[in-house]
Amino acid sequence: MRRITEAGAFGRVAVVMGGTSAEREVSLDSGRNVLQALRARGVDAHAIDGIPALLDALRAGHFARVFNILHGQHGGGEDGVLQGALESLRVPYTGSGVLGAALSMDKIRSKWVWRALGLPTPDFLPLRKGEDAHAAVRALGLPVIVKPSSEGSSVGVSRVLADADVDAAAALAARYPGDLMVERMVIGAEYTVSVLGARALPSIRIVPKGAYYDYHAKYVAEDTQYVCPGLEAADERALGELAMRAFRALDCSGWGRVDVMRDAVSGAFHLLEVNTAPGMTSHSLVPKAAAAAGMDFETLCWRILETSFDREDA
Repeated sequence: MRRITEAGAFGRVAVVMGGTSAEREVSLDSGRNVLQALRARGVDAHAIDGIPALLDALRAGHFARVFNILHGQHGGGEDGVLQGALESLRVPYTGSGVLGAALSMDKIRSKWVWRALGLPTPDFLPLRKGEDAHAAVRALGLPVIVKPSSEGSSVGVSRVLADADVDAAAALAARYPGDLMVERMVIGAEYTVSVLGARALPSIRIVPKGAYYDYHAKYVAEDTQYVCPGLEAADERALGELAMRAFRALDCSGWGRVDVMRDAVSGAFHLLEVNTAPGMTSHSLVPKAAAAAGMDFETLCWRILETSFDREDA
């Protein structure tokens, strides 16, 4: 990864945030933090809300590169659509390219890739809207997770512990675009591994006060505990290596975050998903991992912006 020492080398930077996805508010919060951090380091950074405004500004020649902190799909900038537009305009940007973003946003296809490569992920079944969710649950066995296949931030996700919960869970997930996914629930600890360039940052073990790490625990609650590094010695190295393999398998690059469960009985790791534009809020996990590696928030944002040169040089 190229190292940049002068803020002026970045040129005028668009920090694109907000958008029209279900994760708009989280993206706005993330974007404000990134914008403040870059400006504090002397970067000529400017906020842009959503993809249409960004593309208009780029076609007018207003920006040299893009820090993408949009979250989600359908106007969220994390599904490959924005990346394709930026590639066509030859504008360097942070985060994964078209394929990595699109694959990672689609949890079903992510898991198909991992399975094909022998990487561990919980058993699952894709489910089209209107299909029999009860049949999928019976095939996997309770307990399961029911979720939209292409949303983040735990949007539309339900834990299903009994048959009576299935219909409500499927109805909630069906509110969002795309297919649904029914996934075997792994009982155990939840971990996340942040990736920056070619390295895995220290893992984080997430300990929510409630039953699981839902939207409230991620963005609202102040009592969620984060243990970093989440593991020690050989286990920490094994988790980091697995996260990097999962990240690269989906053709991801730049920066991101890999979410993993560890079975409480067997100790086996199971890959859940990759986030190619993770949150950068006060509750977010990438900044916590970076801090454990000795990197403050301003430096983290600078390092992420540096990865746009890797795309420019490719």
